[in-house]
Amino acid sequence: MRLCLCFLLTMSLLTSCGTANKNASPSPQNQNTNTLSIKSNADTGVKDQSVKSHLEALAERVPGVKKAHCVVIGNTAVVGIDVEGNLTRSRVGTIKYSVAEALSHDPRGLKSLVTADMDLSNRIAEIGNHIRQGHPVSGFTSELADIMGRIVPQLPEDVKNQQNTPTTKSTKSIKNSHPSSHNQK
Repeated sequence: MRLCLCFLLTMSLLTSCGTANKNASPSPQNQNTNTLSIKSNADTGVKDQSVKSHLEALAERVPGVKKAHCVVIGNTAVVGIDVEGNLTRSRVGTIKYSVAEALSHDPRGLKSLVTADMDLSNRIAEIGNHIRQGHPVSGFTSELADIMGRIVPQLPEDVKNQQNTPTTKSTKSIKNSHPSSHNQK
């Protein structure tokens, strides 16, 4: 009985390892090739170029902006602005805020990062030139990620109305969380 059981077990193991996939043939004649259809992104490129031009024109309308450079990827735009070199930091910050505010009022400019850094603005312009020449965006993704990481973003959606003031509830919670208020019981 044991011998029969061992024999059946051995036979089932040997036959199960021997099953062949009839579709997997080493000969190239029998292999089917799957074709991958790639959707042309020519329309996307044209759309991105029109959004790019629109956002650059919008930024250049802000007083104090000499030139604007923009790179659009998907629904995100990185906008670099050139300003006069003799302006104070606070004035440059005001101009940058004004550009972000102008972009926030435009439906195509909601996901924009704005920078007034001259180096970053030049890098954005170079990337835009390479894209316009037909180079793939994938070649610039690491540099663009570096630029986005360096920007302390002035996101248009972060532009708040000046009417936002702390409520009494939040003021009380701030006072209660202060360490000196716990010691004064």
